[in-house]
Amino acid sequence: MDFSSDSIRILFGLKLRQLRLDKGLTQYDLADLSGVSVSYINEIEKGKKYPKTDKIIALAGAMGVTYDALVSVQLSKRMEPIYNLLRSNVLRDLPLSMFGIEPADLLELLANAPTKLSAFISTIMEIGRQYNLSVEEFYFAVVRTYIEMHENYFADIEQAADAFLAQVSPDPAFVLNESFLSQYLHECHGYTVELFSEESHPHLNSLRSVLLPAEKKLLLNQVLTADQRAFTLGREVGFLQLESKERPLTSSWVEVQSFDQVLTNFRASYFAGAILMRRDRVLPLLENWLSLPTWAEAAVALEHMLDQLQATPETLLHRISNFLPHYFGIDQLFFLRFEHEPGDETPGDETFNLTKEMHLSRLHNPHGITGEHYCRRWISLKMLTELADAQQQGPVDKPLLRAQISTYIDSHNSYFVFGLARPLTPIRGLNHSVSLGILLNETSLKRVNFLNDPAINRRLVNESCERCRALDCQERSAPPILFHKRQRVEMLKSALQDLGVR
Repeated sequence: MDFSSDSIRILFGLKLRQLRLDKGLTQYDLADLSGVSVSYINEIEKGKKYPKTDKIIALAGAMGVTYDALVSVQLSKRMEPIYNLLRSNVLRDLPLSMFGIEPADLLELLANAPTKLSAFISTIMEIGRQYNLSVEEFYFAVVRTYIEMHENYFADIEQAADAFLAQVSPDPAFVLNESFLSQYLHECHGYTVELFSEESHPHLNSLRSVLLPAEKKLLLNQVLTADQRAFTLGREVGFLQLESKERPLTSSWVEVQSFDQVLTNFRASYFAGAILMRRDRVLPLLENWLSLPTWAEAAVALEHMLDQLQATPETLLHRISNFLPHYFGIDQLFFLRFEHEPGDETPGDETFNLTKEMHLSRLHNPHGITGEHYCRRWISLKMLTELADAQQQGPVDKPLLRAQISTYIDSHNSYFVFGLARPLTPIRGLNHSVSLGILLNETSLKRVNFLNDPAINRRLVNESCERCRALDCQERSAPPILFHKRQRVEMLKSALQDLGVR
């Protein structure tokens, strides 16, 4: 098993500290017995130093163990979680400095409280196993936290996009499209862009794109829409402009090999949105949208924005979420993307999968849940149900746009939630909806004119059917078992209080 030099130092330090404590020795005792200074032993145990052979022999002799036993990377059973963590790619891949954590600080924490930290790590891993949390999902969760820390606005990427746009066209009215981006990749980077079909590459039909780096050939699935092809090409430009050293070669994840792949993919996708919907063009449109007095007018303006900017619904909503916090002070937001396979399900039996979420609201409702049924009153799901019904009558070419004010029964937080739903390409045969929620508070009510429109539909909602106290809900798809469990606990606590049991 290969270890980094940092991991080898920390493993040796952990083992030395563990053996010393097992022998009932202080650092001063070990220094007297081995002839190694206290300060040097302290640095070894903190993972800052790896001693030379003669000092290892002296330390081993002082504690009555062999040289081989001391230098072995094997730890005791109670410290196995730390061993597993150090031999994994997690610590190596995560850019801890993004979160203000220096690797030396983490190593010192491992050294100072190894047994307690080992128990904590073991608990986290067990939680991950219980919820089938893979390393890939952990990486995606870290990127979400990174996005939320920056309120989904990255000035360095915006500046890189502005520089690129100034280079290719200084005209703010110029809209990049599939043809221009394909030509740019060919002329400036030697790329060949080629469409593929299920017949030409039957095993790739579930992918949107594949890059063949040796040939500088970008394969695009021919079933993609024009705006999806433009975004994929823009993302490829993003990898090049941002000088991404480690990046995925497919636009649909097949296997995540490192955290850097996930991070660079996010940054390149952000860049694609920034060049396809340039800041100097979107901001005036957004300013006007926020000033409209009614949702009916705002809905029409939003549809016009989609057409004017030649954007996918998801890219447009992401772009809005980039700007609302940074330029308008509306920073209590959430974003959700759901997928749904339309079929002949009995109403209430449909499966809705939350495939992307972002929370700038710090409130985290709504949020992803495991093993429960999302509230069917959410506009995100109602759009998908409506879309599936419409598809029974024939093809649906235009995205559905819907909105409502959702008040969460338990928290009493209210959000204005708007979104769009449309069929995805035939790649996976799924529909999807994207929605953006704005917390109703003093800032948003003052800044967004149409939020005061009484015509906007209002609904009481909850996280899931299992948690919901709305027992008369007609959209319910599962019994409120968690709500009833909570009720029973409250009744038991009340009964114990009546008996004087606190």
